[in-house]
Amino acid sequence: MARFFTALGLPLFLLLLSGNLNTSAFSAEPGNANQSEAASTGIPPVPKGTPEEMLDYIRTIRQNAAQPTSREEMMKSMQAIATATVEAADRALSQLKDSDDLFDEAATAKLQSLMMLSRLGNTAASSDLQSFAKSLIEGPSPALAVEAKRLLLVQEAQELFTKRDLEKAPAIIKQAGELLSANPDDAATAGLAMQLASAFEHMPGGEALSKQAYETFGPVFAKSKNDSIRQMAESFQGTLRRLSLPGNPMKITGTLLNGQPFDQSTVAGKIVLVDFWATWCGPCIAEIPNVLEQYEKYHSRGFEVIGISLDQERDALEKFVTDRKIPWPILFEPSEGSGWQHPLATYYGISGIPTVILIGKDGNVVSLNARGERLGELLDELFKDSSSAGGS
Repeated sequence: MARFFTALGLPLFLLLLSGNLNTSAFSAEPGNANQSEAASTGIPPVPKGTPEEMLDYIRTIRQNAAQPTSREEMMKSMQAIATATVEAADRALSQLKDSDDLFDEAATAKLQSLMMLSRLGNTAASSDLQSFAKSLIEGPSPALAVEAKRLLLVQEAQELFTKRDLEKAPAIIKQAGELLSANPDDAATAGLAMQLASAFEHMPGGEALSKQAYETFGPVFAKSKNDSIRQMAESFQGTLRRLSLPGNPMKITGTLLNGQPFDQSTVAGKIVLVDFWATWCGPCIAEIPNVLEQYEKYHSRGFEVIGISLDQERDALEKFVTDRKIPWPILFEPSEGSGWQHPLATYYGISGIPTVILIGKDGNVVSLNARGERLGELLDELFKDSSSAGGS
């Protein structure tokens, strides 16, 4: 997903939308970013000049910003650039009419920088963003109106994700769907829609909302004239298929690492963990000891694990499985595309690993995120229920 957003050139704040960004140290008001702070980040002071000179200044500070060496430096740099951009854009806009050629560029620069400052915890910038965006929505430029609507939606979503207030999510999904329907070929709007759907999926209790978002946005993506957007619609079906799994069977087909076809009937009536993983995935490797512990504890009672490798090199995978003494079967499909193009990965819209799905004895999916302590809790519960049923 991240590759898609980068390719579309989305502003950085979209990538930060659902993050847990600590902004307390960077919440200065717009006028409070003093010259010493600007100098410390290598940002030259905002000059006086024509609109053309102001826009040249904005382009220069964005392109020539020093490479930060720490998270703190990055945040200070982002704040300094955004603050200087707002000031320079204001100087340009004060000399322009909304019908002038440079007005849209200056207004967009101000709008996006206010959004960045708002994301960094600047309350005054949040208020300024609201009023400035509303003025653009009522203005003569359709492109600016769309940009303004999109950023107001981002601001609402930011508040939702920060407060974990899922009650407001359906309304935001509806707004995003309406904006997308009105602008089906706009890459930035499509990127926002995708980011929203993905962010809901990774929130505790957000799977149903993510499913609603994909169902809302998918038909619009499919009809877009933008090739990149339309291609993303193809992955929607897989994602929806995965999000619809809880309470339903999961179809597993493919070829084992030894070259033999996998027969799902061999695990019928058992509790099965389906693990999408790869040897190059750090979190996947970190989870293996936990899975091994649960496997040793419950395998004799009917617990199975099926690994679905997204590796590209068979030799490296075979060596890893041998060295780590992985006891469960691994599916690997180099002949039909390697890595993320594994048929089951595309069929179920896998966009991040590890993705760990737990199937109950009845063949229906119990959890889409059976990792860490949660895996042990689920297995304890499932085998306890099984023992109770067997003894009754």
